[in-house]
Amino acid sequence: MAEKKTRRMQSRTYSRLFLKVFGNYAVMVISFAVVLGVTFVRLYQNTNLENNVNNLARQAQIIARELQEYNEFGDYRNGRTYLDSLSSLESIEIWAIDNPMASEPLPKYFTNTDLKDVELTDEQDEIIRKAYSGDSTSKTYYSDIHGSTIMTVGVPVYNSSKEVCGAVLLNLELSSLDKGISNIQSLIIVSAGLAMLVSGILAFLFTRRMTAPISTMRSTALKLAHGNYEVKTGIVRNDEIGELARTVDFLADKLQENEKERENLEHMRTDFFANVSHELRTPITVIRAYSESLVDGVITDEAKKSQYYQRMLHECKSMERLVGDLLTLSKMQNPDFLIETEPVNLIQIFDDIVRSAGKIAEEKGITIQIKKNDDIAMMLGDYDRLRQMFMVILDNAIKFSHEQGEVTIEIRKGEMLAISIRDNGIGIKKEDLPYVFEKFYKSNLKQNVQGSGLGLAIAKQIAIKHNGSIRVFSEEGKGTVFMFGFKTLHEA
Repeated sequence: MAEKKTRRMQSRTYSRLFLKVFGNYAVMVISFAVVLGVTFVRLYQNTNLENNVNNLARQAQIIARELQEYNEFGDYRNGRTYLDSLSSLESIEIWAIDNPMASEPLPKYFTNTDLKDVELTDEQDEIIRKAYSGDSTSKTYYSDIHGSTIMTVGVPVYNSSKEVCGAVLLNLELSSLDKGISNIQSLIIVSAGLAMLVSGILAFLFTRRMTAPISTMRSTALKLAHGNYEVKTGIVRNDEIGELARTVDFLADKLQENEKERENLEHMRTDFFANVSHELRTPITVIRAYSESLVDGVITDEAKKSQYYQRMLHECKSMERLVGDLLTLSKMQNPDFLIETEPVNLIQIFDDIVRSAGKIAEEKGITIQIKKNDDIAMMLGDYDRLRQMFMVILDNAIKFSHEQGEVTIEIRKGEMLAISIRDNGIGIKKEDLPYVFEKFYKSNLKQNVQGSGLGLAIAKQIAIKHNGSIRVFSEEGKGTVFMFGFKTLHEA
C-alpha cells in the first residue's frame, strides 16, 4: 500500500514537473523568439537606417557644396546641367529649394522644386525649417502620400555671405526595408515552432532524470521541517542536482548548528535573567524589610530610623547603578549604535581620571604613576566613553591592590597607541582569566561585594566600538596588567 502511494506521489510529481519544465521551456522559447525577433528587427532597421542616413547625408552634403560653389562663381549653365543630371537617380527624390527669408536666396537656376507645388508632410516641413536655420537633420517616417516608409535628409546651402540661401532635401523610399523585416518575422515564427517541438522532447528527458532525486530531497526537507536535523539526502552527483542535494545537506548541518546555538543563547538568556534577578533580589529584600519595619512602627529610635533610611538609599543607588550599567552595556552591544568621535588626547583623559581616583588611592596609601613618551597622544574617540573605560580598569587596580601599593599607567605613542595599567595586587586566578569580560562574572573576593559584574564587560565593548583591543594578563598574588591598543591620530 505504501509502495503504491509512493508511486502515485512520484507520478504526480513527474506530471507536475513535466508540465512546469515544458511550460518554462515554452515560455523561454517564445520569450527568446520575441526578444530575438524584436532585437534583430531593430538591429536590422537601425543598421539599414544608419547606412541610408549616412549615405543620404553624404550625398546631400556633396550636392549642397556643389550648388554653393556654382552659386558663388555664378556658373549658372553648368550648375543647371549638374542639377538636371541628378534626376537620373531614380531611387532618390532630390529637391533643391531656395530660402525665401534670405536676403540673397538661391537663384532659380539652382532650384528644381517649388514648395508651393508640393504637398509637404509634417516631417518634411520640419526638416526644411531646420535647414533654413542652418541645421542638417534627417527623419524616417511613414508617408501616406507615398504609401511607404520614407527617409528624408535636409542640408542647408550657404551663399558667399555665409547666409543660408537654400536647402537640399533627399527623399528615399524604404520599401526594401519593410520587405526584409517581413521575411525575418516569418523566419522567426517557423523557428519558434520547431523550438517548441524540441523543447517538449527535452522536457520529457529532463523530467525523467530529475524526478527521483527531487523526491528524495523533498522527503529530506520534510524531515528537516519536523526537527530531524541529522537526516541527509545521500545523493552524489556532479551536476546542479548534486549541488542542490549538497546544499540541502549543508542546510541540515547549519540547522543542527543553529539549534545548538539557539540552545546556548537560551541558556545565556536564562542565566542573564537569573543574574539580574539575583543582583536585584538582595537590595529589594533589604529595602522591603526596612520599609516594613518602619511602616509597622517596629523601629522608634530616631537614630535607628536614620540608619535604616541611609541603608535603603544605599540599596536604591546600587540598583540605579546596576540598571545604568545594563543600559550602557545593551547600548554598546547594539551593532547599530555608533559613538560620536572627535580628536582626543589620552594624556588629558588619564590626568582627569587620576585626579578623580586620587582620593580612593590615598585612603589605601596607593601611589599612581604615569609613564609616557610624549605629552600628546591623539586618537579619534568619545572622551566620556574612553574615560569611563579607563576609570573602570583603574578603579579595579586600586581596589585589588595591597595597601601602600603602586599602580603604573604607561602610554606609548607610535603607529599605535599602547596603554597599560598595571598593579601589584592580589591578581586573578588562572581559571578566572577567560571569563573576566563576561557579564555578571565576579570572583568571590570581598572587594567584589559592591560590584555589579558589568564593569569589565562595558570596558571591552567601549574598546571594540573604538576599533581597539583590550587584553588582560595576571598571575595570582603578583598583580594584573590590562593592555589597550588604539590607532594613533597623527597631527597635521
